[in-house]
Amino acid sequence: MKEQIIAKAYAQSLVELSDELKLDLAGELTTLNETINKNNDLETVMFLEVFTNEEKLSVMDAVMGKLGLSQIMKNFMQFLIQEKRIGLLPMIFKNVIVIDDHRRGFLRGTIEGSEDSIPADVKEKLKVYLKAKLGREPILEYSQNENVSAGYRVTVEDLQLDASLENQLDNFKESVLNS
Repeated sequence: MKEQIIAKAYAQSLVELSDELKLDLAGELTTLNETINKNNDLETVMFLEVFTNEEKLSVMDAVMGKLGLSQIMKNFMQFLIQEKRIGLLPMIFKNVIVIDDHRRGFLRGTIEGSEDSIPADVKEKLKVYLKAKLGREPILEYSQNENVSAGYRVTVEDLQLDASLENQLDNFKESVLNS
């Protein structure tokens, strides 16, 4: 819990700096995060304690130089490495994206179902419903989930709409047992 609070504070600071300096630090952080996630060796160097801070700083400076990131982002990453808080980077990234989406009037969410993909009309109906309910434009990604045999489960931040067969059966079972 403490790490989540720290990550959120760092994320808020980055977003405020981004606004103040008119930089797209959320975009830079996204680019850096994608680069780290695509390269197992880079991920290993950054997140394992086997490597020294100097080695991590050297590698990260080279990567950030090639990506053309701002000095603010370079300073921030150096700070995380020197303070041995680089492990917070995934949580910081997630929080920056959430804060940035909120400021832009968007919400990100996931639709889970049993099919390979969701029909476009169903996805659109869910988006319209969520926009009316939450007052913001939802950005929904679909993922197949083998634990959902029929129906859909939608999660947007702390809201979950569960229209899956499993949920309906559980509700029915509860109503029968509690009658």
